[in-house]
Amino acid sequence: MEPMLIGRNAVIYGGGGAIGGAIAQAFAREGARVFLAGRTAEPLEAVAERIRRAGGEVQTALLDATNESAVNRHADDVAAAAGSLDISVNVIQHGDVQGTPMAEMALADYLRPVSTAVQTLFLTAQAAARHMMRQRSGVILVFGGSGNPVPGMYLGGLQTAFEAMESMRRQLSSELGPFGIRVVTLRSGGIPESLPENMEGAGEIADAITTATMLGRAATLDEVGYAAAFAASDRAASMTAATLNISAGSLID
Repeated sequence: MEPMLIGRNAVIYGGGGAIGGAIAQAFAREGARVFLAGRTAEPLEAVAERIRRAGGEVQTALLDATNESAVNRHADDVAAAAGSLDISVNVIQHGDVQGTPMAEMALADYLRPVSTAVQTLFLTAQAAARHMMRQRSGVILVFGGSGNPVPGMYLGGLQTAFEAMESMRRQLSSELGPFGIRVVTLRSGGIPESLPENMEGAGEIADAITTATMLGRAATLDEVGYAAAFAASDRAASMTAATLNISAGSLID
């Protein structure tokens, strides 16, 4: 079967992270030229090296995805060098504090992921949209997981951030649809593989994610990559203003 993303140019903000790296490798396997952006060189280069070893095309850039001028310059550079900007994915970390009940949490800790998520999605979607509108094509992927909270999982402002991103996705879909631009959210319900090994309470969080599923297991990083590649491809050409639910049944619409 022919690769799904041949000739596409994809920007992945947070491309050095576990989820961003999985999406980047899937895109590259499907023929896309991948542009990884993030704040730290080492993880970006580690993902890039895996892609290169597999024969994919990849470039990296140090970038703060909450910095408007930096995001705009990078998007312009990608479009100028590659000829188009076809896919934009934002999976940067939002600085959320987990494990603390809301009744005990500082206001700043609760609001941080909400503010960061809204700011960075606005900036990166806007930068991509300027080029996609001229092309009259493109895909913006949002990564979230909003749904009913699982008892015992203290997620702080993360659920609120996801709900805000879903509202933005709906508005972007409506405004950009006439230009042939699709906006889709991947909802995972949590990826245990993506939790840092040194994260306090990581084991308990992973168990809670798995217990909440109907299949008795959560989505894997590879499955996130497969789903993202499909959503970004022409095989999902009629999908916009929608969510692609890969939560193994933990998130019910």
